Amino acid sequence: MTLLLAVFAAVLGAVTGSFLNACIHRMPRGVSLLNPRRSFCPSCEKTIPWYENLPVASWIVLRGKCSGCGASISARYPFVELLTAGLFWALWMKFGFPVGVAYFSFAALLIAATFIDLEHFIIPDEITLGGTALGVLLCAAIPELMQTDARLTSIGLSLLGAAAGFATIYAIVEIGKLAFGRIRHRFAEAEEFEWSREGENAALRLGDEILQWSDIFSRRKDKLSLRPEGIVTVDGSSVSAEKLVFFYDTLHIGEETIPLMELQSVSGRMREVVIPREAMGFGDVKFMACIGAFLGWQAVLFTIFAASIMGSVAGLAGLFLAKDRAGVRLPFGPFLALGALVCLFGGREWMDWYFNIVHSIRPYFF
Repeated sequence: MTLLLAVFAAVLGAVTGSFLNACIHRMPRGVSLLNPRRSFCPSCEKTIPWYENLPVASWIVLRGKCSGCGASISARYPFVELLTAGLFWALWMKFGFPVGVAYFSFAALLIAATFIDLEHFIIPDEITLGGTALGVLLCAAIPELMQTDARLTSIGLSLLGAAAGFATIYAIVEIGKLAFGRIRHRFAEAEEFEWSREGENAALRLGDEILQWSDIFSRRKDKLSLRPEGIVTVDGSSVSAEKLVFFYDTLHIGEETIPLMELQSVSGRMREVVIPREAMGFGDVKFMACIGAFLGWQAVLFTIFAASIMGSVAGLAGLFLAKDRAGVRLPFGPFLALGALVCLFGGREWMDWYFNIVHSIRPYFF
């Protein structure tokens, strides 16, 4: 019976993974999950029949291609379905009923947030704020999630975890902004740059890198500065300037301020650029509140610690591979999700192991 229920949990996970694929595709694009239209091919817009929408199996039978137009279907789809199935199976085997079932929804939130953040560098509020509310409600219904049998205590611990997660990451964001709020690139040889606008959208090209304007600025006070070499071309006019300072909606050249909505392009060559940046996005702050609501305040500390280690390793690798490229970004949400899973499946044991080692070696140093 245990094996049968574990298999059922895995099948449920695969089906849930299929739904998560719809969330991952639709939510960042602003398409409602309540849209009555069934799944369709993004290339030819053919409605996908149910027998071509079976988790994993349909992708294998179709060989990863749309039956209508032959367009490739991303391998992310079966991967998300298999990952969700594996997590549901592992949660059932470790926690059983009802705790494991409650954690099914938590795992689904982590998976959706991870893949959306990897592709779009955002975590929608439906996941973060909605997940926080769901975590508190589940802790009220199942106090065992907070390792207590008192509902009010469980609710209080869940709210404390959400507050601790939010406050800790918010403090890191603000401290990180003060310490690492900008990145400076100096070039041995002058590089071309061009700011251009199409309608309400704009982009900045720095050498071979293209940065979307909305991705550069997180706060109204953020600024991007360029030190041009020679003459700058502003909408076809030649301008001599020692420094260009861009805010999200204005350009400052010396004492002159020009609204960017009045400009089409600014181009020239540069020796240096200073780009504003955040330690992490505000979506990560709300995402950590969601994690805290499910796992409690102690897990907040472990999750951030584990995520920081994994993120630092990945960041150093990315920095080494990126060299002088200005547009490289690394979302932190997937590392928070992975840290939460590590905590869920072995965090308490790992913490006990760590402190036992510290306790055993302390007499040799103190």
